[in-house]
Amino acid sequence: MPRAPVLRRRRWLSWLGIGLVVLLVGAGIGWAGATVLTPPKDVLDSSAFTTVEVVAGEVGSSINLNTVAEWTPIPVGSNQAAGTVTTVSVTPGDEVTQGSILYSVNLRPVVIAQGSIPSFRAMSVGTSGADVTQLQTLLAALGLYSGARDGGFGYLTGQAVKAWQKKLGVPADGVVQAGDIVFVPSLPTRVALDTDVIKRGASVSGGEPVVKGLPPAPAFTVPVTDTQASLMPNGTRVEIASGDATWEGYVTDQVSDPQTGTTVILSGKDGASICGDECGTIPVTGQTLLLSKIVTVETVKGLVVPSAALLSAADGTVSVIDEKGTHHKVTVETSARGMSVIDGVSAGLRVRVPATGK
Repeated sequence: MPRAPVLRRRRWLSWLGIGLVVLLVGAGIGWAGATVLTPPKDVLDSSAFTTVEVVAGEVGSSINLNTVAEWTPIPVGSNQAAGTVTTVSVTPGDEVTQGSILYSVNLRPVVIAQGSIPSFRAMSVGTSGADVTQLQTLLAALGLYSGARDGGFGYLTGQAVKAWQKKLGVPADGVVQAGDIVFVPSLPTRVALDTDVIKRGASVSGGEPVVKGLPPAPAFTVPVTDTQASLMPNGTRVEIASGDATWEGYVTDQVSDPQTGTTVILSGKDGASICGDECGTIPVTGQTLLLSKIVTVETVKGLVVPSAALLSAADGTVSVIDEKGTHHKVTVETSARGMSVIDGVSAGLRVRVPATGK
């Protein structure tokens, strides 16, 4: 076979290979140039959007939980009578005043009176001391004594005691036994008796701390999870339903315990009582559960848009974009649950959601 034709064919194949390489390199350079020199598409510009109308409405957020109302009685007086409890005259939570009968022992009434000195002895003509002054104050409150409250048990005090004993239905001997009176620090007050000790037929020997005083109002707490606690900083408002009434409380503290979890403490506005004059509706014994609304975001009325319609700029300004692409600077009043109340535009304006460019 002649060599010339073979050589010509080899040269042709070589030039063909070189041409293909040049074409491939040129294509690669063209792709790279197009990739580097062509600006990337704006993500906002390429995003789809719809439009919604700015309308009047309100935005707020709350969660429903149970508030626990519970009285915390503290011992305020001790029984000094000995014998058998024959009657019980008060129920838990009753308000008592000077001379109110609490119970009776061996048919002899035991009354409550105000005084810082507990009853510890019998008092009769010739006795003197601070406990006698407390007795004179009791007799004066009952309208039976108008003499000096000087701590001296004299004739006038003895006459007042006899008149008092006649009203109680006991022998009018003018002697006040230690078990006749339970002195407590202040009156009037709401009380609860220790029903394990003071009950009909029970025996008492004296010295039992049986009278418990109630504070002006029960304690209000909300057991919560850690997630719920994070939504309830101090100052959070709580609407508490009690029958037909709605009470208002505010978060003042949170207490965490490894065993019981987190408990939110509530108080009334400026430290006032949550239940006010209606605290008597809360049972004195046990815990009372009250359905409550925890206001995590206070309700605000105004012009409402989806929060996704808001566009934040680097300088902190916020705007909405209408259907023509025009930006409108707005002020956000509040946001909750994907909606926002804004100011700066008019009702009826249609804005983009999400807040996109083209």
